Amino acid sequence: MDTRLLELLVCPVTKGPLEYDRDKQELISRSARLAYPVRDGMPVMLESEARTLSDEEIERSK
Repeated sequence: MDTRLLELLVCPVTKGPLEYDRDKQELISRSARLAYPVRDGMPVMLESEARTLSDEEIERSK
């Protein structure tokens, strides 16, 4: 994922920052507790497509 694109993107729910998880191909919003998928290099920034993060995943992403 292009780091310049990541700097521009925000969580559509909280408008907060996102972190890229290269292994899982997801953009993580800790404040919303959501992980948005990245498919074929394109982030899918729809709340309906995001998965909810567990407490353990939130702690590991710190």
